[in-house]
Amino acid sequence: MIDVKEIKSIKLTPFTKMSASIYGVLGLIAGVLMLLTLTIIQTAGFMPQLGQFNVVTGFGIPIIILFPIGAFFSTIVISFFSVMLYNTLVPRLGGIKLELEDKNVTKIPVIPYALILSAIGAVWAFIAGLVLAALISPIFSLLSTISTLPEASQVAANFTNATGAAMPTGGEFGAAGIIMSLVLILGLPIMVFVFGFIWNALFALLYNYIVTRVAKIQLEFSQISENLHELKNIPVIPTALAVALVYTLLGLLGILSGNYAEFIANFVQYFIQTALIALLYNYLAPKIGSIKLNLE
Repeated sequence: MIDVKEIKSIKLTPFTKMSASIYGVLGLIAGVLMLLTLTIIQTAGFMPQLGQFNVVTGFGIPIIILFPIGAFFSTIVISFFSVMLYNTLVPRLGGIKLELEDKNVTKIPVIPYALILSAIGAVWAFIAGLVLAALISPIFSLLSTISTLPEASQVAANFTNATGAAMPTGGEFGAAGIIMSLVLILGLPIMVFVFGFIWNALFALLYNYIVTRVAKIQLEFSQISENLHELKNIPVIPTALAVALVYTLLGLLGILSGNYAEFIANFVQYFIQTALIALLYNYLAPKIGSIKLNLE
């Protein structure tokens, strides 16, 4: 029997704690792999131009410390605000819906999935646009001011004589700064929303009509109260296989261009990445608490 569930809200603290812990461990794994790679490079003498510089102690050890710390704290920020945005937007846009048969996700309704995720991405893009606009506006203001100085007039004249092209005036620098700020604040979120919607819609469509014939994402929920559920377990192999197949199909442009190695690498990368996340989740859930959601 198929049961349609909508994720009405996500409990903030459990999700943030779990996400940060998982990506902290993944950051540690990445740091260890980087350290091993640098050790091999140093030992084999692949970069003799480094001389006596010890790559392992100079780069490898700091990386193995900074990677997990950076991954942990950056994931706290991203997860915290993404869940806040999700819970805020759901009453207006609707939440992600899942068609469940036992623990199998048999279908992901396309529009709700693509709409909420692309909206969250657009809000993040708006914030990034505000920050970038705040950073570049003083630069254009400074250029506008400098261009009005007497010394700048002589430089502009020399530039025009040498190249035949006129240097921008102070007003043109100011106008360019305004246009750039508008593009970042308004254009960037719109672009992220449109392309994010298309990408997420394709993800759901490919999963629903192709991937589920081979493998299905599996999620084991346990009911705590009437609507509150916890994600107890993520079966590793079927979930990793399903996610990897979707991303591999999304990367079909690689095989169309003849890049078969990239096509295979996409599958391997996403299978390992998803499997590691599921394994870590299953290991950490009994220790730090599982993700809790309101499902209706």
